[in-house]
Amino acid sequence: MPPLVIKPRRVAEIMLSWLGLDLVSCTKIQTLWAGYGHICAIAAREPNDKTNTTSRMILKLICPPALGDRTEDEGHLRKMLSYQVEQHFYQEIAPRLLEDDVAVARCLASTRDSTGKPHAEELRGLTATLMSDLRPAFPVAGGKRSALLPRQVRAALDWLARFHRSSWASLPDKELDLFLLPPLEEAKRRRSGEVDPERSKLWLNGGYTYLATRRKEYASLAEDETSEWCAALCDPFSETTGKDDGSSSSSMSVAELVAAFLTPSGRPFETYIHGDVKSENLFTTELGDRVAFFDFQYVGLGLGVCDLAKLFTCSVPLGMLADCRGPCDVPQELAMGEGEKALLEQYRQTLLSGTTSGKGPSAYDWNDFVRHWETALVDWCRFQASWGFWGNTEWLEARVRSILGDDGWCNWLKQECDRVEYMK
Repeated sequence: MPPLVIKPRRVAEIMLSWLGLDLVSCTKIQTLWAGYGHICAIAAREPNDKTNTTSRMILKLICPPALGDRTEDEGHLRKMLSYQVEQHFYQEIAPRLLEDDVAVARCLASTRDSTGKPHAEELRGLTATLMSDLRPAFPVAGGKRSALLPRQVRAALDWLARFHRSSWASLPDKELDLFLLPPLEEAKRRRSGEVDPERSKLWLNGGYTYLATRRKEYASLAEDETSEWCAALCDPFSETTGKDDGSSSSSMSVAELVAAFLTPSGRPFETYIHGDVKSENLFTTELGDRVAFFDFQYVGLGLGVCDLAKLFTCSVPLGMLADCRGPCDVPQELAMGEGEKALLEQYRQTLLSGTTSGKGPSAYDWNDFVRHWETALVDWCRFQASWGFWGNTEWLEARVRSILGDDGWCNWLKQECDRVEYMK
């Protein structure tokens, strides 16, 4: 079936009519990855308004390209499911965040709840979300793969901590079956009728880099003997550490053990994570003292430190993480420096500074927090090693070499995986 062709302007007119508004202008400001649609800046006003007062909005319109026989392609499925996740987030989760003063766009209208509305039949088959425009209050874009300013970094950490803290109160009790599985598994589950797509929530595993959905890349890394990370991350745990107690965990690789630990299972310290934290996905105030994130396609359960791993690697100035003048000054192995520690302590302090309606961990010990952080770094390094490195590459690799060489961390990881019986 060919993709539905409808102009963004007409989509905007229809959705604005549901709000009792007229369209003034519709301007494309970005094409989505791989041509899956557009993001448009919308100006609207009330009918018969003689003052020319306009409201600014953003329209995210999903209209995927023709794929032929590739409709079951994992990448395509991931994208299409992610747009459903984003709509659910803006309609169901974002309003609660706004109540907790976590800056995020407001959903004004969407095709998710268009049944019975005027001209909704014209939008059948489309995924479209009309939301408030963050830019009047946060006019400075974070920038493409660039380092944030120190004040912006600290503001981003505060936003993430408040987001993760606030999310604890939104987590459902014992309803993990309503969350989305990895793309291929989720597609199979839906075909079988095991789950109602209308009841689906966010990703069970937040982000798009976790091992269950990156097996092809991982297999390539495991065969790439020219990469130091081939043996370090992909060889059996017993060969990597020299310890074999006969348990099932000894035959798994470090990368697989890390992925097993990070897989959500309803533990108290799990929360909703953004899943794609980087400077490209935020706006800041002119002073840089507050930020607002966007692009919530990969929101799901996870550990908050997984968001930090990408932020630190991709958008934080190296000098804020380690006492290094530049990438060439980073040693082969690097323990946690004072700068890195200070940023983590700021995040953790903010995370634990508010109430969460009885949900979330009763305490989050610093040593446990650091172990989780180290594990997130190893997992993020696995993805970059199999996909391609960018950002603070030298810092990330040096930190992971140090972590993998720490017997304390290796023993902790194995014990945690065995204790919770992730091997089942």
